[in-house]
Amino acid sequence: MADAIPLHDFVDVPGNPRPEGAELVWFSGSAGRTLRACMVPALTMGTARGTAIVCPGRTEFIEKYFEVARELQAMGFAVLILDWPGQGLSDRLLDDRQKGHIDKFQTFMGALRNGLDALKDRLPKPYVCIAHSMGGAIALAAISEQLVSVKAAAFSAPMWGLRTRIFGIRYLVWAMRVMGRSGDYAQQPGPPERFKDNIVTHCEKRWQITRDLVDTAPDLDLGPITWGWLGASLDIFRTFARRTKLEAINIPVLVATAEEEKLIDNRAHDRICAMLPDCEHITVEGAMHEILMETDERRAIWWAAFKRLLERAEI
Repeated sequence: MADAIPLHDFVDVPGNPRPEGAELVWFSGSAGRTLRACMVPALTMGTARGTAIVCPGRTEFIEKYFEVARELQAMGFAVLILDWPGQGLSDRLLDDRQKGHIDKFQTFMGALRNGLDALKDRLPKPYVCIAHSMGGAIALAAISEQLVSVKAAAFSAPMWGLRTRIFGIRYLVWAMRVMGRSGDYAQQPGPPERFKDNIVTHCEKRWQITRDLVDTAPDLDLGPITWGWLGASLDIFRTFARRTKLEAINIPVLVATAEEEKLIDNRAHDRICAMLPDCEHITVEGAMHEILMETDERRAIWWAAFKRLLERAEI
């Protein structure tokens, strides 16, 4: 069994160095939960370009984004990365740590707002949001509700719709909630993932780093979703997909769609991008879901588009 990771430290594995000056910060969330964040200073704080707010996807955690943070730091940014409530080493919502559960997405959104408030004196402006998958749903909802204010937003394979073969999924979720089964698995855990079977990246090196992190600190691990998580996701899709909400988002936006997507519904990207006033929508050819954890050549497409976003936003 792996040794317990001290609460005051990061999880370190070979090949995944911490960004320079990275600091672990704990702050308070709703219902008395303790949440974890990573604050990465700009290499030259006096002339910082701004702060990049990294919003990870489902199952993800701070250390998985060390490489991304180092790259942003090299561009002149300070960086903030969150462990969402119920993920990473932040407090979980259920006694069974493996269950991927949330009561409502407002809990995630509140954590984002609380983290920014707790560190506002140390986060140079302007803010730029970088959000992946589920983090993209959280960030778009928070921006559309004016809960957070950013000068530009970049979305990597945002979870703005789900791929499901279950007929009448909304009714089934409603029934599970009524029966008090929100905390039950919506899908049962399977065997440990092998690289050759994975559906998120072609990059074995980056895939292995994630596995090494979880093996070193098993408390980072998170299993399949619950009915509560699924219901909360369907609820938030309806909240931010309204035309009036989207047309009011008057900042430059980048949306990157993974060509070989097998987890989320890419059709939602087309619908939402068409309603955003200032949006560049790209498809990363050959990429699976985790574009930021893909091979170097696929990631280069993302970073080139991100730099165009910064130019559009004059950051």
